[in-house]
Amino acid sequence: MLGIYDNEMKLEFVSKSSNEAFARISVAAFASQLDPSIDELADIKTAVSEAVTNCIIHGYENTMGIVKVECKLKNNWIEIQVSDSGKGIEDIELARRPLYTTKANLERSGMGFTIMESFMDELKIESIPNMGTKITMKKYIMPLEEESKDGQEECKQKEGI
Repeated sequence: MLGIYDNEMKLEFVSKSSNEAFARISVAAFASQLDPSIDELADIKTAVSEAVTNCIIHGYENTMGIVKVECKLKNNWIEIQVSDSGKGIEDIELARRPLYTTKANLERSGMGFTIMESFMDELKIESIPNMGTKITMKKYIMPLEEESKDGQEECKQKEGI
């Protein structure tokens, strides 16, 4: 039953890094129903990649677990939840700081949450130590007619009309 959403999907997979591309492409295919621009789709794919990679590298560390991805569409937005049942985050505010990483030895940049936040319109992080983490992201997709109006306005301004 859909309830208040126009469409929904759920995906579960083993926490192997090879499944990150599968998750990214699956969410992009689902989001394509909203007819996003290439840039909007790239933003979604990048944010999903970061969230899934965090589950695999930080949530489960050197163990196997299940990563869950849920997507919901409504009007002109997509909500994406990526969650794990891994080790959780002790200090969410510290983890959100740019360049903070607990995996410097793996050449992690510590920019995952910063990237998610900059590419999505909303980001919520929920975590309980030793129980897991859930990332909820939302992206608003600009309707094509608004996008073309904006483009027309830019052209008119450049041409001095």
